[in-house]
Amino acid sequence: MVEIALGTALAAIGAGVAVGFAGLGSGLGQGIAAAGSVGAVAEDSDMFARGIIFSALPETQAIYGFLIAILLLVFSGLLGGGEGLDVTAGLIAVGAGAAIGFAGLGSGMGQGITAASSVGAVVEDPDMFARGIIFSALPETQAIYGFLIAILLMVFGRILG
Repeated sequence: MVEIALGTALAAIGAGVAVGFAGLGSGLGQGIAAAGSVGAVAEDSDMFARGIIFSALPETQAIYGFLIAILLLVFSGLLGGGEGLDVTAGLIAVGAGAAIGFAGLGSGMGQGITAASSVGAVVEDPDMFARGIIFSALPETQAIYGFLIAILLMVFGRILG
């Protein structure tokens, strides 16, 4: 049986929360946007490329969660060996994972809803493409806030560096 320090085990939970919830939001958002895009392509086959762009926008939340999860796994000693984390650092790791996980969940869902509406607007008026991209990008800011807070928690919680 492998012994793992409690702080390191908590960091594993933080990594799971980071990638799990951010991926959930991203997947839901992409599904919503892709559903709208399929309808748009059925009406106008020239909408395929623009539909793909709108459908891909909610992917970033999963990428942010994945990056935080990898950093937690590496710097907690779970990947690549090294020293494990104490309980305080482990609790901070859970907070870091929750910051990006929950921010990514809400952001991804919101971005998917906005992207699906934007696809519908572009079908009606192709000049709405740029404005649709801008509106669809707005919910991204919540994921960026979560990502930055996760990084700050890891840096000042002495998990990174």
